Amino acid sequence: MADQYDLIVLGSGPGGYVAAIRGAQLGLKVAIVERELLGGICLNWGCIPTKALLRSAEIYHYMQHAKDYGLVAQGISADIEAVVKRSRGVAKQLNQGVTHLMKKNKIAVHFGEGKLTGKGKLSVTDKDGKKTDLEAKNIILATGARARDLPNLPTDGKRVWTYRHAMTPPEMPKKLLVIGSGAIGIEFASFYNDMGAEVTVVEMLDRIVPVEDVDVSTFLEKALKKQGMTILTGAKIDKIAADANGVKATIIAHDGKATESEFSHVIVAIGIVPNTENIGLKELGVAMDERGFLKTDPACKTNVDGLYAIGDITAPPWLAHKASHEGVIAAEAIAGNHPHAMDPRNIPGCTYCHPQIASVGLTEAKAKEAGYAVKVGNFPFIGNGKAIALGEAEGFVKTVFDAKTGELLGAHMIGAEVTELIQGYTIGKTLETTEAELMETVFPHPTLSEMMHESVLGAYGRALHI
Repeated sequence: MADQYDLIVLGSGPGGYVAAIRGAQLGLKVAIVERELLGGICLNWGCIPTKALLRSAEIYHYMQHAKDYGLVAQGISADIEAVVKRSRGVAKQLNQGVTHLMKKNKIAVHFGEGKLTGKGKLSVTDKDGKKTDLEAKNIILATGARARDLPNLPTDGKRVWTYRHAMTPPEMPKKLLVIGSGAIGIEFASFYNDMGAEVTVVEMLDRIVPVEDVDVSTFLEKALKKQGMTILTGAKIDKIAADANGVKATIIAHDGKATESEFSHVIVAIGIVPNTENIGLKELGVAMDERGFLKTDPACKTNVDGLYAIGDITAPPWLAHKASHEGVIAAEAIAGNHPHAMDPRNIPGCTYCHPQIASVGLTEAKAKEAGYAVKVGNFPFIGNGKAIALGEAEGFVKTVFDAKTGELLGAHMIGAEVTELIQGYTIGKTLETTEAELMETVFPHPTLSEMMHESVLGAYGRALHI
């Protein structure tokens, strides 16, 4: 006989485990199914361990520039094995934390491959081949996504890497090719560049981090080139092959000129593929879009009664915090509450390269495309006392307002610690604030956050320190 629950969650990433906890908080009997490690890709192989790597690279960078701060540091070197070991330790600690949360909230954990076998039915096959049948009125799919492979170039973990291989490198790359300049590609390019590798980034579109505001993309490209990186935009890989000695690639530049280059390693970061195969979706007739991502309504429901989907198997943006918030929405809807729908315009995005990028809402170009007349403010880091004191005077804060209503349409930042600043604008957008409330808000001094205030003032011709 099948084990009975009120809610089954398939996948324990930041969407799945949060959904399970919220369901348990609301009095539901919950089970979660995970094929590998609690916490999913984000906690074990994505968001968290990459930030540990980037922190090591950041400190190494500061050590190399100690004299800029009046300090002396000699005999500086990097131990890639120790850096990776620290990163894996951070991931392990957080995995244990999620394990504790499952026990605390009395959530049943089933390890193995999960597959839908009917409405409200799911079968779990463990590593030994043993099957366990589970049943629940409601099931949440949170199976996430994986890296998209480059055609005709299998990722072997030796010379050809996905993000997962790049987090546990068998050796430090000497000359690295990064294909794709989204958040994952740029973060690893930044990490390995800071650690001493010679890095080339190839982006098919006309600018790097193409989802960001064009001013941010332009500034980042200049900053990375200044750090020694080679950035090729409007370019494509014509031919590429890897063997035991390295990687050979023919790159066609934006002007059509082909160049043959050799690299020690390549990271493929050209997007993601949803993990929707072999979990019983076709048999149940679950609706998907043309790319294979599941279609859901504002409560995260699919077209199948009692079946919900959250996170990277649904519509973009494909971000951990979006998945977590959807997990709460789905759990509350299942429990009979009436949660607010997610507004994609209020979901912040962060890229932890050097310098950092953070944004929320519409870019200036997208706002104009949507028909808005806009007022735009832009305040540079060089005008901020705290930034100068930190030795981090490169960057800016940009705000976009509706010229008619004063509504904050978007905010875009590049520079030190902007990933910690963006939430101020995110709260403002969620509260539907206008420029008036932001202008009247008192910002502490001296802080980087003062630039947020100045950018708002600047949009209306009232900036004080520039």
